[in-house]
Amino acid sequence: MAVKASILVASAIATLARAAQPGAASPIAAPMRDLVWGKLNFLHTTDTHGWHGGHLQEAQYSADWGDYISFAQHLRNEADEQGVDLLLVDTGDRVEGNGLYDASNPKGKYYYDIYREQDVDIICTGNHELYHASTADGEHLWTVPNFQDKYIASNLDYIDPKTGLQIPMAQRYHKFQTKNQKLTIVAMGFLFDFTGNANNTVVQPVRETIKEQWFQDAIRENPDVFVVIGHVGVKMPEFKDIFTAIRKQNWFTPILFFGGHVHVRDATAYDSKSFAIASGRYFETIGWMSVDGDLKRTTEDVVAAAAAVNDDAPSAEVAGLSFHRRYIDNNLLGLYYHTGLNESTFPTDHGRNVSQMIAQARKDLDLDYTFGCAPKDLWMTRAPYPSEDSIYTWLEKEVLPEVAINDDRKDVPRLVIMNTGAIRFDIFKGKFTRDTTYIISPFLSVLNYIPDVPYEVASKVLGLLNKAGRILEEHAPMDARFMAIPEQFAIQQDIIHENPMPSFAGDSVVDGQKPLSGSKKEPVLIEGYTTRDDIGDDGDDAIHSAINFYVVPNAIQAEVGFSPKEKDEKPGKVDLVFFDFIQPWVLGALKISGGDYTNDDVKSYVDGTFTELMAGWIKENWPADC
Repeated sequence: MAVKASILVASAIATLARAAQPGAASPIAAPMRDLVWGKLNFLHTTDTHGWHGGHLQEAQYSADWGDYISFAQHLRNEADEQGVDLLLVDTGDRVEGNGLYDASNPKGKYYYDIYREQDVDIICTGNHELYHASTADGEHLWTVPNFQDKYIASNLDYIDPKTGLQIPMAQRYHKFQTKNQKLTIVAMGFLFDFTGNANNTVVQPVRETIKEQWFQDAIRENPDVFVVIGHVGVKMPEFKDIFTAIRKQNWFTPILFFGGHVHVRDATAYDSKSFAIASGRYFETIGWMSVDGDLKRTTEDVVAAAAAVNDDAPSAEVAGLSFHRRYIDNNLLGLYYHTGLNESTFPTDHGRNVSQMIAQARKDLDLDYTFGCAPKDLWMTRAPYPSEDSIYTWLEKEVLPEVAINDDRKDVPRLVIMNTGAIRFDIFKGKFTRDTTYIISPFLSVLNYIPDVPYEVASKVLGLLNKAGRILEEHAPMDARFMAIPEQFAIQQDIIHENPMPSFAGDSVVDGQKPLSGSKKEPVLIEGYTTRDDIGDDGDDAIHSAINFYVVPNAIQAEVGFSPKEKDEKPGKVDLVFFDFIQPWVLGALKISGGDYTNDDVKSYVDGTFTELMAGWIKENWPADC
């Protein structure tokens, strides 16, 4: 069942469409693949990190939360007309990463009211809701009440500050029926085995959770479909453990997984009656999953399904069920295409109102205030490190040496270590605004140091952080991969595209692809996602030219104040300066390299957060006018 949408003419639409937020880039057309509808359908967001105003500098992702509200309402209407069901899912990390959340005092002052306007059916927590006690408090005080029984916390507890009691953050699971077909759903919501949470929350390991009585009761509820949402990568072991536990009790029931955390588009199947999707990051992507077939199982269906019990291969169509996924660019033109609407018919009153809420919040927070003008693009992973186009090389060579200065110790040579995960996005040529500072560096990271560390000891730390073996992990509270960018939980090797431009034959339909343009010439493609997952390479709704991905180390290091007299001359002792987030790993590396240091030896090196220091550097060093 496909949406009956006519092919839009790119030139005509592009001249009319405008992104909702003032100053946002106008959307750009691309060749499109249709959504495939089924009996049960889902829209999925994850790891939005405050980007609910959309990507103001990226045309292909410039729709905002109000546009998503309009989009979801149109698809709900379509589901009602077809007599099928549509559910909305969100799998956490809604905070930290954008001025719309981070620039307010208190943080989230505007975000909670904006986010709640979307009618999400199943929602859970991410790790970024838990790093700070105040953020966990906000989740408990605002998000959980806003979504009530739609919020699920299967392995997360909250410690009530008034009573000191440890209570579930929300209900452990939710059993409900869908609107149109009355399908019985049992939904659960998990977080991966996170250990870096604030002390007002408790995350129970998944393998312990699935032994609990409530879980054993839930998997015996005999629903038509299990829906497991989680802030968990779809290839991570936590989902596999949950799947195994459910499948042992329910051989034939479809199990649908919605993941996140690793900031990639991905999909897989754990067996022929399961399907799992992860829907990217930063509100670039709206995930789509559909299941077709007779979900109200009869005896005959069970017998037919028995033949596939031992089928372990990722299969899209087995036992009378078919599964489909689509990764939808958060692009207004694509949203028009999937709904068959246009600039005048697409926005709903509700969606417009929410876009206005976002615009007012951005104005109140002065997010367009400009610190300087970036002279060029600087990339996290699109350029290799080290290189002149790498954001990390820029930080190492230009920023860290000039912001890591303690006036009382400015003459002491120092090694300044920064974890690459402290940076969350690219810098684009043009205005660098207050919003950009939080987009690039949203965290409250500060610079700490240990004075007078023997150089022979300190110089080994960076290598140990980047090798991050098991011995080092014994000294740290979390997996060493948390030092790097989230994408590298899923991607461990460079992805280099030798021939990034796919070929299309005019405006014909090829493998479900329809060019958005009416031209018979090959379309000019903009760079974007070209996803290859376990299901295939046809998941993206918009066709892009490919982007290279270069793996980055866990940490980088700037040498500051070293004597230039001799190239190989090194000081006897240095101040070892580092971001506070990586302090446990740094102390562990020092111990391995021969230095016996503890938290008591660590001091504050410079006042202010790195975000503030970086903004100050840009104001001093980049031109004010673009």
